[in-house]
Amino acid sequence: MAGSSELWIGSAYLFLQSTSEKIVLPSLYGSSQQKSSIFKALKLAFADSTGSLDGVDMLKVHCSEPHLIIQLKFCVRENCRKFLRSYRAGLFRESLQNHLRVTLSVTAVSVEVELKTGSEQLDHMLNEEERCLDYIYKEKPDRLRDEEIAELEESFRSLTCQQKSNNTNEYNSLNSSSLHYCSGGSTLPAGATFIFQEQQFVNRTLTPDDHQKFAKLVSKKWKQVGRSLQKSCRALRDPVIDNLAHEYDREGLYEQAYQLLLRFIQSEGKRATLQRLIAALAENSLISIAEDLLGLHHSENNTS
Repeated sequence: MAGSSELWIGSAYLFLQSTSEKIVLPSLYGSSQQKSSIFKALKLAFADSTGSLDGVDMLKVHCSEPHLIIQLKFCVRENCRKFLRSYRAGLFRESLQNHLRVTLSVTAVSVEVELKTGSEQLDHMLNEEERCLDYIYKEKPDRLRDEEIAELEESFRSLTCQQKSNNTNEYNSLNSSSLHYCSGGSTLPAGATFIFQEQQFVNRTLTPDDHQKFAKLVSKKWKQVGRSLQKSCRALRDPVIDNLAHEYDREGLYEQAYQLLLRFIQSEGKRATLQRLIAALAENSLISIAEDLLGLHHSENNTS
């Protein structure tokens, strides 16, 4: 059955072309210095669109100027559906442009995208989701993963594991700094604190504990908080929030809220601070959640 998640396998071709004369994607991919940067941007954009690094497989990258052509393989129908929805909403294209801008260290990258299966141009039928899925399912992969892609994949995963380790160490360092600020008598750096309910708090980067606690407590109000964060975070601008609600509808409110804050943290980096989240919660009258994140309820229970 085509609907079986275990047996469902399909393929498609993604055509990419830069609209800038200074950025020629086939030439950059053909460069030994930039090949891994292009691959990384593609990999991260596919992960953004499906919610998983394994949501889409790249089998082969063809350089055919002015296009970079990627042969894709989908092994799970739901992953393919998520990709199509992200692609249709323009989120995949936006994500790819952002990742290319970062990995290539340029100010801006604009790309045009096309999605095809055989002779079928899927861009003309994206509103017919089931029809697109059927075309992709009928287009079976005609090759195994290219050797070059396998090497790039291995390098990417090694780098990802290293970055995760570094991020964990950074979180631990931030937590240690926060404890030092709260308990010691040292002077706080300029701009390192903020006021909430007439009390002063250390402004730090959000931690995994903050992330999980927010997702657990915010419930159905997560979209309202997202709208507030959206004002200063381009990665959350429309229609990202509605798309997250749609993509993670089956997983429930916790996962929707978790993915929202994950998008915020990934986009903003060290600027994804406690102060910004508290301000967004306060703007939506979610004072109790803000107090929980700041540990005020715990303090009150200890003094009562």
